[in-house]
Amino acid sequence: MRHVITISNTEDLDRAAEEFLSEIGENRIIAFYAPMGAGKTTFTTAVCRRLGVRDDAVSSPTFAIVNEYRTSSGEPLYHFDFYRITKITEALDIGFYDYIDSGCLCIIEWPENIEEILPEETLKVSIAVNPDESRTLFWED
Repeated sequence: MRHVITISNTEDLDRAAEEFLSEIGENRIIAFYAPMGAGKTTFTTAVCRRLGVRDDAVSSPTFAIVNEYRTSSGEPLYHFDFYRITKITEALDIGFYDYIDSGCLCIIEWPENIEEILPEETLKVSIAVNPDESRTLFWED
C-alpha cells in the first residue's frame, strides 16, 4: 500500500507527524531518504513532540551519530544521523544492531550511507521538496 502525507508548512508539522505515527503501524525502524535541507530533522522533531519528547531535547545527532530521547511513556527513542559515516564499521562500532534490535522506535537520517546493514523490515520513507516549498512524505508497505 502506498502512503502519502503532504506537509504544507511548518505549522502543519504536528498534524503530519500525528498522521505519520498512525500510519506506520508496528514499524520500529524508520529510514528517511531526502536531500540536504528537506526537513528530516525538523520532521523527526515533530514526531518526537507527538510522542511526548521535550522539544529542547531533540537535536540533530550529526556529530554524536545517535541521540537517545525518552517519550512521555518513558520508552527510549533512538535518532540516528549517518551523514558523516564513511565506513559501515563506524555504524557497527556504535552498537547499531543493539539499538535496532531493542524494539524501540529508531529514526534514521542518511540511511544511504549504511544501506547494506539496514534490516529488511526497515520502513523506507522518502521526503520530497515540492516547488511551493511544501514537503511530501511517501512510502510503500
